[in-house]
Amino acid sequence: MPSYRAPVEDTLFVLNDVLGYERYNNLPGFADATSDVVEAILQEASKVAEEVLLPLNQVGDQQGCTRHGDGSVTTPAGFKDAYDHYRQGGWMGLAANPEYGGQGLPMVLHTATSEYFNSANMALMMYPGLTQGAVAAILEHGSEEQKAKWLPLMVEGRWTGTMNLTEPHCGTDLGLLRTKAVPQGDGSYRISGQKIFISAGEHDMSENIIHLVLARIEGAPDGVKGISLFIVPKLMVDDAGNVTDPNGVSCGSIEEKMGIHGNATCVMNYDEATGYLIGEENRGLNAMFVMMNEARLGVGLQGLCQSEIAYQNAADYARERLQGRSLSGPKEPDRKADPIIVHPDIRRTLLTIRSFNEASRALALWTALQSDIKHRTDVEEDRQAADDMLGLMTPILKAALTDRGFDNTVAAQQVYGGHGYIEEWGMSQYVRDARIAMIYEGANGIQALDLVGRKLGANGGRAVMAYFKEVGDFCEENREDETLSLYTKPLKKGLNDLQAATMWFMQNAMKKPDNAGAGSTDYLQMFAVVALGYMWARMARAAKENLANGDGGNREFYENKLLLARFFMERIMPETALRRQRVEAGSDTMMEMDAAAF
Repeated sequence: MPSYRAPVEDTLFVLNDVLGYERYNNLPGFADATSDVVEAILQEASKVAEEVLLPLNQVGDQQGCTRHGDGSVTTPAGFKDAYDHYRQGGWMGLAANPEYGGQGLPMVLHTATSEYFNSANMALMMYPGLTQGAVAAILEHGSEEQKAKWLPLMVEGRWTGTMNLTEPHCGTDLGLLRTKAVPQGDGSYRISGQKIFISAGEHDMSENIIHLVLARIEGAPDGVKGISLFIVPKLMVDDAGNVTDPNGVSCGSIEEKMGIHGNATCVMNYDEATGYLIGEENRGLNAMFVMMNEARLGVGLQGLCQSEIAYQNAADYARERLQGRSLSGPKEPDRKADPIIVHPDIRRTLLTIRSFNEASRALALWTALQSDIKHRTDVEEDRQAADDMLGLMTPILKAALTDRGFDNTVAAQQVYGGHGYIEEWGMSQYVRDARIAMIYEGANGIQALDLVGRKLGANGGRAVMAYFKEVGDFCEENREDETLSLYTKPLKKGLNDLQAATMWFMQNAMKKPDNAGAGSTDYLQMFAVVALGYMWARMARAAKENLANGDGGNREFYENKLLLARFFMERIMPETALRRQRVEAGSDTMMEMDAAAF
C-alpha cells in the first residue's frame, strides 16, 4: 500500500519563517492559535491523515459507492467511521464562525490541515469539503433565520452540503439551465429538474444533506440574470430543528467515473422538492459564486495534494529500485545495480515535482492568509487589498495547481516504470483522481479566460498592478544581496516577461478578443510560474536568514530549501519566455482554419 507522511515541518517553515504567522495576532482567531497550538494541531491532523484516512484510499478506489433500489447510496467500507472520526475531532468547524459552533481559527490553518487530509484520501474529503463551501454561501447570503436553522449542524458535520449547478444540456453556460422554481405562497418554492455530476449528492455518512440548487423562478428573465439559489434539504426539518419527512429529491444514478470512486457523484432528480430562496430573486449566481470560489481554492489544493503523495511514493521507490549503473561509476559496487535515484533524469523528475509542491504549498497558504485578512481585519484598505489578491489568485491556483499536479502524478508514475501501470502499486489511482480537478469547478480553460477577461481589468487593473509591485519591490529590496541573486534575478526576468505579456494584451486584445482567448492559458501558466518563483525567493531568503542566525540543528533542511529554489529558478522559471512568445503570437493562425476542416 502507498505511504504518506504529512509535511508538518515544511508547513511550519512556511507559516512561521516565510509568512510571519505571528505578525497577524491582532486578527480574530490568530491570538488563540499560538505557534505551539498550531504545531499541536498540525501534528494531530497528520495522525488523522496517516492513520485514519490513508488506509481507506485504495479501499475507496476499489469498492466505490453503491446505489440501492430505493435511491440510497452506501459509501465504501470504513468511510462512515472515518468521517465520524473527522467530525468528532472538530475538523469540520476548525475555521468556522463560533456563533454557529465553529472554532473560529484562521483559514490558513484550516488550509494546512486540509492539505494533509486530501493527500491521504481525496475522495473521502470531498464530502466535508463541499459542506464547508455550502456553509460559506449560507453564511454570506442566507437570512438570520436560515443561518440559525441550517448552519450549526452543518458546521458540526452531522449534516453535509452539496452544490447543484450542472444539467445534462449545460455545464459552464449556466444561462441555459432549465430547473424551475414555483412559489408556494408560504415563502417556499417547489423545485423541479435534474442536475448531474453532483459530488456527494447522496451517501450514508450524515443525518441530512443540504443541497444548494440553482433554479429559475417562473417568469424570471432568460440567461444568467434569471437564476436564483435555493436550499433544498434531502430530509425536511421542522421549526425545532428535527429531521422529519423525505423531500422530493433523490439520486437517480451514480456516475461511472475515471477516478475519485469513493465519492458518490450523482445524477440528482428534483420532483417538486421544497426549497428556500437564499438572498434575492434572480441573484443566485452572486450567492453561488461564494461557494464556487471556496471550491476552486479547494480544488487547487487537491492538485497539490495528489502531486505530493505521488512524489513521496515515487521518491521512496527511486531510493529502493535497483536498475543500471550511475553514469559516473557505480555508487553501490557491492550490489548488482545502483538504485535509480542515481540517474540524472530520475532526479530531474523528482526535483521538478518537489519544487512545484513546496512552492505551491507556500502559495496556497499565502492565499489562505489573504482570506483571513479579508474576513477578519477592521482596516478597510487591508481588506480591499486582500480581496483583490483572492480574486486574482483564485483562477491561477485552481488551474495551474491542478494542471501541473496532474502532470506530476503522471511523471511520478513514470518513475515506477511498468510497476506504475499496475494497480497494486497505487500510482494509477493518483493519476485518475487528479484528472478530475482540471475539469470540475470550471474547466481550466475557463479559469484562464476568467483571469484574462475579468480579473486583469477589474477595478482598473488594481489587483494585478499591486501584485506586480509586490514582487518587483521584493526583487528591488534584495537586489544588493549577492547571496540572493540566484533567486531574485531569474524572478525579475520572469516578472518582466509577465508584465510584457500583460501589456501585449492591453494593446492587442481589446480590438481583437480572440487574441485574449488564444493566449489565456499560456498567460495563466506564466503567471503561476512567477507566483511560485516569488514563493521560492521568499523561502530562500528565510532559509538563508535561519542559516545565518544558527540553524537550530536543521542545517540540511534549510540547505535543501536553497537547492530546490535554485533548481526552480534554473529549470522552471525560464518557461516564462516561451509562454510570452506564445501569447504574443496572437490568434491569427489558431483561428484561420475552417471549423469543418478540423
